[in-house]
Amino acid sequence: MGYYGNKSATLQQLRDGGADLNFSALPAFGTVDAIHLPAIQVQHADGDLNLELKVTDYQTSSDDRSQLHIFTMTDKLLPVTVKVFYKAYKNVDVIETWTEISHKEKRAITLKRFDSGHLTLRQGDVWISHLHGNWAAETEPTTEPLTQGLKTIRNTDGARNSHLDAPELMISLDGEPQETTGRVIAAILCWSGNYELRINTTGHRQHQFYAGIDPMSSEYVLEPNELFETPHLALAYSEDGLGGASRTIHRWARTEGMFHRGMKTGDILLNSWEGVVFDGGELFVMDDGWFGDKYPRNNDSSSLGDWVVDKRKLPGGISTLTQAARQRGIKFGIWIEPEMCNTVSELYEKHPDWMLQTKGRELKQGRGGTQVVLDLTNPKVQDFIFGIVDNLMTQNPDIAYIKWDANASIQNYGSLYLPKDKQNNISILWHRGLINVLKRIRAKYPDLVMQDCASGGGRANYGLLPYFDEFWVSDNNDALQRVYIQYGTSYFFPANAMAQHIGGSPYWNTGGRVIPIKFRCDVAMSGRLGMELQPRHMSQEEHDQCTQAFADYKLLRPVVQTGNLYRLISPYNRKGVSSIMFSNDAMDHAVWFVYKVDNYVDQPLPRIQLAGLDPERSYTITERNIKVGQKPCELNGKTFTGRFLMDIGLEVPLASDYASRIFELK
Repeated sequence: MGYYGNKSATLQQLRDGGADLNFSALPAFGTVDAIHLPAIQVQHADGDLNLELKVTDYQTSSDDRSQLHIFTMTDKLLPVTVKVFYKAYKNVDVIETWTEISHKEKRAITLKRFDSGHLTLRQGDVWISHLHGNWAAETEPTTEPLTQGLKTIRNTDGARNSHLDAPELMISLDGEPQETTGRVIAAILCWSGNYELRINTTGHRQHQFYAGIDPMSSEYVLEPNELFETPHLALAYSEDGLGGASRTIHRWARTEGMFHRGMKTGDILLNSWEGVVFDGGELFVMDDGWFGDKYPRNNDSSSLGDWVVDKRKLPGGISTLTQAARQRGIKFGIWIEPEMCNTVSELYEKHPDWMLQTKGRELKQGRGGTQVVLDLTNPKVQDFIFGIVDNLMTQNPDIAYIKWDANASIQNYGSLYLPKDKQNNISILWHRGLINVLKRIRAKYPDLVMQDCASGGGRANYGLLPYFDEFWVSDNNDALQRVYIQYGTSYFFPANAMAQHIGGSPYWNTGGRVIPIKFRCDVAMSGRLGMELQPRHMSQEEHDQCTQAFADYKLLRPVVQTGNLYRLISPYNRKGVSSIMFSNDAMDHAVWFVYKVDNYVDQPLPRIQLAGLDPERSYTITERNIKVGQKPCELNGKTFTGRFLMDIGLEVPLASDYASRIFELK
């Protein structure tokens, strides 16, 4: 029995209103009817596949942040226990649910399916919105109605679960999704590995939603008295459309789903990757190419695993760079890819058994023709990876920032460390090993800022974000495509988690597209601002515009990074513009972004209605990051009531190709 929706309803009122509440919170194989799918399935030690669960205990507890409900169920015949947890937060409309499975049978049992949670929804005009994409083209929103049959969204990359499809979903209960109206349930599986989201629509007037670890190659062998905990499934509810659901998720993320950033703001940074690639450099964040002794890291085919400074590139070591940064009053960061190894490396020569592999089978190699994945199920490998960070920080305590990358899928499904009967546990134990390492790092270095990166946005998930401050949104830094990518990413992630950098032009990743520097700055300023340009190669115009952008961004940063997001016009709606804005909780300070994404003669552009303002207050508009050498537009300095701005809106001057505007409202 259960209900998820408006809190004013009581169970009796729902029953009297005709709602069907007679369904299982966690359908088990062997006891559900043939039409419904199980959320949990085990194979007992004697081969029995049935699980008949009955509630044997209920407990509840509360603290300042949340209320916890625990339902304990046991099998009627065999000693298997399943606990279902519901954690309801008090400061935000989010409930997390997960399960714990244990048993006292004489021999190991096999967990064949173990979803984190399950919801039953009334069948109707129900739609889903989810994110699809690829490398350099992440997070395109896909919207579709739920029809009869089974809809499955899954990812089986092994190491990176946010390319192709992402482990988050919006369910719109009142027809085609709207940005500002309609009941919406947002579901987020907080897991970094393979997953499966399923919605089964049957002739019983129900949509059955399931979310959990993908059971393919993940049937887990559970020993007696061992406790198996599923990932948490976060569920948010809003009656203010997709935008309301996003703002609820963002508030939850900043207080519960991220590391220590929360309501803090991130620094403006310069990353060396697109500016200098493998040459290294005395820059804010030194990206790939700084390491390797016997095998120098001059391209992506060698040296991963050999985390020693290449003295030919950095004769003074990393300390020379941290000292130089300190003298200039800036912080220093560095790039690592600690979970991976190249077969051309000293680490591989010393510990070939540390790689994921199956004895006797050819080792499949990825990026650069030599990249493989370390076996994180092995505690010695976990110690080694922790040591990479620990050694860097011990030798260079001034390092303030680490970019943690992962550029490989799990292609060799096998472990020389695990016994033969536990090979099915690899994909789960590998991610648990990764999380164990991250917990150790965070315990010893709580003030270290860390970015989660994986071939761009391949690891934008809430399974790992509790251990990171931010993630790299995409390897595509083309400002026009970033408008689209960042718009989709905002469905589930707040601005201070999204690293957004000013890229070069012409841009290599989109066929040499040329985009003005102001547009590039304005797009990057809608998240945690950074820069990928090589300073020595910047034109005077780029230098002057970036200098102005940085100064203005520092004024806007608190609202942009920690404010409430309102998506005003989607770039996917083909209206010629895209627009978003951020407003603080007091509704006395807001930042409004407008981007022209199409340009043609006699183009009709929409009047833009704002949001997140107090209708009874008046707001003065100041244009920020004005194009160098030009005057602000005619809206600058004008004052309007919040009611006018939200009900009527404004015409924004956008005459040229790649025109963009940033406005501050106070």
